[in-house]
Amino acid sequence: YADSVGLESTEPHYYWQSGASPHERYGGEEQKTMISVDLPSFSDPNPNFISFNPAESKGIQCRFGERGVTAATHYDGGRNMIGMISGAKRYILAPPLECPKLGIVTEKKHPTFRHSLLNFDHINILDSEESKTMPQSEREWLELSRNSMAIDTVLKAGEMLYIPSHWFHYIVSLQKSAQCNVRSGREFKGSPEWGTSEDVLKCAGDEE
Repeated sequence: YADSVGLESTEPHYYWQSGASPHERYGGEEQKTMISVDLPSFSDPNPNFISFNPAESKGIQCRFGERGVTAATHYDGGRNMIGMISGAKRYILAPPLECPKLGIVTEKKHPTFRHSLLNFDHINILDSEESKTMPQSEREWLELSRNSMAIDTVLKAGEMLYIPSHWFHYIVSLQKSAQCNVRSGREFKGSPEWGTSEDVLKCAGDEE
């Protein structure tokens, strides 16, 4: 729809989310929903390349959306395997060590807890005339964020992406897309180069 009508970036963009309960993996085929049936590696009760620890799985989450739909920078505690069914999305990843630079909401009762409210696209205008009307607090956060370590990739149909526990990710749908993911188990150890769960817990708190 967004492409067919030339939807502007300032107009509302919508996506549809569906999923499968983690308990489906232990039932018979007749009890499984379409998503579990169509993604057997995601719903397998035994450990595999995609679902590391089925006993700690959060179930399968699928998102179907238009070009231009974004997901704010956030982290998940579970080890995350993402499969792109159709279309393409851009993922920008930042390690746990960079948590203090990303403006993560730390109030657990806040609806955007463990997410960032910053529009990182505004980093591109920090040195321009356009930034003169930018609130000072936003400018200060973006000045900090512009020095954050990050890596980005474009995930296309048929490809998979692994996001380790407590890594931050910002997502932009580049085309009409369908994507499913499963989170299973948590990794606390991390590494000295990228940081650990402790860096995120000190900075933003535990998602649980």
